[in-house]
Amino acid sequence: MQPFTTHCGIVATVDRANVDTDAIIPKQYLKSISRLGFETGFFSDWRYNTDGSPNADFELNRPEFEGASILLTRNNFGCGSSREHAVWAVVQYGFRVVIAPWREDAAGRVPGFADIFRGNSIRNGLLCIELPPETVESFFVAVRADPGLEAAVDLAKQTVSLPAGAAPVRFEIDAAAKNILLEGLDDIAQTLLVEGAITEFEKRHDVQMA
Repeated sequence: MQPFTTHCGIVATVDRANVDTDAIIPKQYLKSISRLGFETGFFSDWRYNTDGSPNADFELNRPEFEGASILLTRNNFGCGSSREHAVWAVVQYGFRVVIAPWREDAAGRVPGFADIFRGNSIRNGLLCIELPPETVESFFVAVRADPGLEAAVDLAKQTVSLPAGAAPVRFEIDAAAKNILLEGLDDIAQTLLVEGAITEFEKRHDVQMA
């Protein structure tokens, strides 16, 4: 997995809350036995018209967002089913960062990201940044005013600047998740970090079974 340290890229928007994983990668794309090629299905029901032509009304099809690598969206992104394919689609489309706000309502705090989606993101090198709603709203305003602008993200410092060069905004992230992203540790790499302990356990287990 590619380590995440700093990143600067064009910001694209999907101005919708509660975007579920079936919208991110519709179920018909889950038949593949490969982990590659999911960028084709990314938001396909929204990106394309029924005749297969691009839907000009969908934000990600705007020419200003071509090549974008930072996605700005609303709260509860990645809700719905637990399919890891949704994160694969986001990453393979070209995004390294997703920014979303939390929201307070009568029922309590609605997070920026669904828990399972956030967990799958960490294991696939995708940084999920959760920020206060007023901060995210200011980011949307900035992108509307200047489509195609870039933001800068520094994971070590836990900051994001939009536009790049503006005063940095700090974000919080779990220390373990931060280390996984900084070091580029997928599940296999994390296991290999404790290979010695695993080997010693196996030796003791073999002796006990003999």
